[in-house]
Order: sequence, then C-alpha cells, then structure tokens
Amino acid sequence: MAEEENTEVKIRPQFPTGRVKRIVKLDKDINKVNSEALLLVSRSTELFLRFLAEKSAEVAIERKRKIVKLDHIRVAVKRHQPTSDFLLDSLPAPTQSSDKQPAEKTHPSPVPDKPLPPGTRRIDDFFAKSANEAPVQINES
Repeated sequence: MAEEENTEVKIRPQFPTGRVKRIVKLDKDINKVNSEALLLVSRSTELFLRFLAEKSAEVAIERKRKIVKLDHIRVAVKRHQPTSDFLLDSLPAPTQSSDKQPAEKTHPSPVPDKPLPPGTRRIDDFFAKSANEAPVQINES
C-alpha cells in the first residue's frame, strides 16, 4: 500500500480577515472568533456573492443589458427564495422610473417594511459614516 501524502492546501480568503472579524463581533453574543471560523465565514460570503453576481448577470442578459443594476439584483434575489427571505428587506427601495432623473443625487435610503427585532441593526448602518466623523484628507507632497 502506498502511503498517502498529507499535503495541506492553503486557502487564502478574498476578504480582509480583520474586517470580517469586526463584522462578526458586531453580534453581542460573540466574544472571540477563531481563525477557522473566520475562514469559513469569509469563504461562505465569497461563494454567496459569486452566486448573487451570476444570477444578477443572468437577469441583465435576459433584459439585454450589459451592466448589472440594482433592479437586476432585486429580481435575482426574488427568484431565489432562501435569499429572498433575508436579503430583500435590506435592499434599497426600487426606483420609480429610469426615464426621470432626480435633480439632486442622493443616496437611496431603504424603507423598512418590517420593524427590526430588538437588539439588531441593519448591515448598511455598519458601513455608513457617522455624523461626527471627519473626512479623510490626503496630503500630496
């Protein structure tokens, strides 16, 4: 019998582990996160985003578009029931019509359809800048 070589393949996450760890630690029940869990969360997120991008691209192709827009993502999410259950409420509100351009560009704010359970926050709150945060200045010398 030939001995099987024990070779480990290093899997490098696509997302920064520090940021993933910070997002995971937003849950008040989690105090420590080990590296294997971070790797699994990062890899799962990567696979989910790849799946969502592929399905959104299919919708864009069906509509004969070259650019994937938010409406294409929304349709892709609606078509996949498990994704629709948790993600549809987090997407920004749909646009009224693509013919009319707003006079002033503003960031779309999601309209909460359902109240959030106590002790939870929306994921976009994590990425939003706080009001007292100063803008980053770059000194070019």
